[in-house]
Amino acid sequence: MNLMLNKFARFSFFGLITLVAVMITCRASAQVTIGETVDYAAPLTYRIAGISVVGAVQTDPQAIKLFSGLQDGDEVLIPGDKISDAIRKLWKQRLFTDIGIYAAEFRGNDVFLVIEVKEAPRMSKFDFKGIKKSEADNIREKVDLRSMTICNDNMKNNAIAVMKEYFSDKGYFNAKITASERPDSDPKVQNCVVLTFNVDRGDRVKIKEIVFEGAGVATEKKKLLFYESRKSKPVLSDAAIKRTMKETKEKRWYRIFKSSKFIEEKFEEDKEKIIARYNKEGFRNARIISDSIYVISSELIGIKMKIEEDRRFYFRDITFVGNAKYTTSRLDSIVNIEPGEIYNSALLDAKLMFNPQGLDVTSLYSDDGYLGVNVIPVETFIEPDSIDVEVRIMEGSQYRIGKVTISGNTKTNDHVIFREIRTRPGELFSRSDIIRTQRELAALGYFNQEGFDIRTVPRPDEGLVDIEYVLEEKPNDQIQLSGGWGGGRVIGSLQLSFTNFSMRNFFKKGAWSPLPTGDGQRFSVSASSNGLYFRSWNASFTEPWVGGKKPNSLTFSFSDSRQTNGQTKKLKQKDIDGSADLRAKGYKAGDLNPYLQELKVIGGSVSFGKRLQRPDDYFLLYTGLSYQQFQLKRFTSFFGNFTDGVSNNISWDCTLTRSSTSDPIYPTYGSQVTLTTKFTPPYTHLREKIGGEAIDYVNMTDQDKYRYVEYYKVKFTAHWYTALNKHKERKFVLHTNLGLGFLGSYNSKLGQSPFERFYLGGVYLSGYRLDGREFVNLRGYDDLSLTFPSSSTGSPAIVKYSMELRYPLSTNPSATIFAMTFADAGNTWSDLRSFNPFNVYRSAGVGLRIFLPMFGLLGFDYGWRLDDVPSVNRGIMSKGQFHFSIGMNLGEL
Repeated sequence: MNLMLNKFARFSFFGLITLVAVMITCRASAQVTIGETVDYAAPLTYRIAGISVVGAVQTDPQAIKLFSGLQDGDEVLIPGDKISDAIRKLWKQRLFTDIGIYAAEFRGNDVFLVIEVKEAPRMSKFDFKGIKKSEADNIREKVDLRSMTICNDNMKNNAIAVMKEYFSDKGYFNAKITASERPDSDPKVQNCVVLTFNVDRGDRVKIKEIVFEGAGVATEKKKLLFYESRKSKPVLSDAAIKRTMKETKEKRWYRIFKSSKFIEEKFEEDKEKIIARYNKEGFRNARIISDSIYVISSELIGIKMKIEEDRRFYFRDITFVGNAKYTTSRLDSIVNIEPGEIYNSALLDAKLMFNPQGLDVTSLYSDDGYLGVNVIPVETFIEPDSIDVEVRIMEGSQYRIGKVTISGNTKTNDHVIFREIRTRPGELFSRSDIIRTQRELAALGYFNQEGFDIRTVPRPDEGLVDIEYVLEEKPNDQIQLSGGWGGGRVIGSLQLSFTNFSMRNFFKKGAWSPLPTGDGQRFSVSASSNGLYFRSWNASFTEPWVGGKKPNSLTFSFSDSRQTNGQTKKLKQKDIDGSADLRAKGYKAGDLNPYLQELKVIGGSVSFGKRLQRPDDYFLLYTGLSYQQFQLKRFTSFFGNFTDGVSNNISWDCTLTRSSTSDPIYPTYGSQVTLTTKFTPPYTHLREKIGGEAIDYVNMTDQDKYRYVEYYKVKFTAHWYTALNKHKERKFVLHTNLGLGFLGSYNSKLGQSPFERFYLGGVYLSGYRLDGREFVNLRGYDDLSLTFPSSSTGSPAIVKYSMELRYPLSTNPSATIFAMTFADAGNTWSDLRSFNPFNVYRSAGVGLRIFLPMFGLLGFDYGWRLDDVPSVNRGIMSKGQFHFSIGMNLGEL
């Protein structure tokens, strides 16, 4: 610039006038000469000797030169298009509000150029007016505006468009948003502005009405039990169509779980559902001709749709072509669609290909090795209201299984997975075997079901197909830290469960990370205590495949517990000092405490499990032997007059169960039915009949009566899981279950065993289960309040019914969450003769379950009892009860 000013000083008045004219021309056309008249007809060629940039604050001058396309050494015509093109290139960057290029100096054939720019302001930060901070934070995540971004109209308009879409999804259709800017007063930044979005959400817009035009034209006569009604009704009424629209609902006072706001994306999905519903009812050509939205008020809108139903179609003849493997009658029995039935292409497709509710034609072939079977339904003839369908089958060749591989198992050993796989090399390919394999692997609990994949790679030349099972490990070990209430005191419990343990690597160096894992063995250890009054521990180990060839399990368990009245085992000096009686009797510190009341229980068990092949391989049989020894010392809590002595409980257990549930945490289909028997030897019968002993039951001491406890026990439980909306990703599941339990005696003279009794009511978390008692929960009532004749003695007979409607809030394996509504019913009886399964106490309520792999299943329920309990003061037991539970099942039944 100094050079240019010096040159100006040497110009005459005429030269100054010429220079001004030249600079004005440069701003307009970027064609310039200095000190001479511009001749547009004869432009001159100059070499660019240098380029300087003026006005750049935030933008790198070298970048501006690069954007312009001008470089030192380039030849340009003055006047010419190259400099005009450079100005256009700089405008395209949208970084500047003013751009100029002019000549600073000429030296012969060299020219020195100056690029002068005025930068557009940059946004240093932005804020909102008219909305709350929480909503502003949500919008910030969506608009994604970054500091030091060029602040221009395009940026503002894009941000406003995102905000309007955000508010539209919330039901604010009339939201008004403007943007204003002010200079940033921070001296550390230059040429920056603060952007403020002024938001006026307006009133939330709801859908007041949905109107259909042309719907309900087609009618049908309602079929009654013995005759057909003379009155006709629409095949699809307006109400039926509205029910089909799952996300677009009219505003109603009773609508709680579904909003009546209008979301265009959801509305388009609902229109597709309307057409699908018409197609299901036989209206093959139904279509929505037009739809419109009209304003009713500032808060309400209406939707109008014009529907063309056309006529209703029916199936006529369904024929099969290309079926060599199976007869037409066999395929007809699977499709099972009779002539005259309403035409439903979705139903036909389900019968032909991968029917989620049962057998279909494609599965029939694919279960017999026909991997590449192709089943294509073709409409061959359409009369006024009837359609003929020809099912063209291309069977292809049968495939046998080649290689079977697994991948993704970073922790679980291969042999643990392969023993659950039903697809074996050399066997015919079977889709059912793959589905069963997927279920068995999911039942292990080691893998993430969302990451599960099956890849099939056909080898047509060899007639083989390779199968790869792609797995994704998930955490499955559990740490449960819980608290309960028993004996008037808090009980703390800690349980560690390792479900993929490896005993053979227990002493292997480097296998502890943090524990040896991978062999699918289960090891658990737990401990409970509340100080001096109670402590217990137990451990168990299960090998699910003994020998490694068949799914035969072997389980060992050990337990030890102690319950007292809080007295120490030996006297302390403070005990002597505080008791005149002890001093009078000559006791001293270190002597055994004569006031100690104690019950010790030690026990162990061994059981064997086997998967049966008949009636099907969903059946499992478990049988085992268990032993418990009770050592009583002045203990009066459980056994009535039997306070000192030893009691032995030797029992044989047998459990037959059939389980076909889809998932161990949130089953969507299947069932689990279990029959359990537990019995001891009939000792008194053996003594009398075999030993020839005459037993004096009248004068029998408690020690003789309970030295060897005798009883038999039978339990039956059944759980059913039914998906109510099978085609949805998130399914409502109806869980119903039934439980029965009976405890009997061999000898009526001896009476009922005090062991193994049932206790019903509430959600009981106590750790006191020393005598084999079973706590069965019934929500809505106080703990153990439904135990008759007494909650201290337990009951020999019990029945429990439950029904839960579940809905998954999250199916993520790391945090599975589902909500439910429930209805429970149950009762207990003091003897089997008074058992009445219809005389029950009822309750209903809502609940939530949260499954965390490290902590297990946590339950939160609110139950409302529907019946009064005669033996409980109504003023004490409230109508509503909040319950907390830990574990998979609410009680044993």
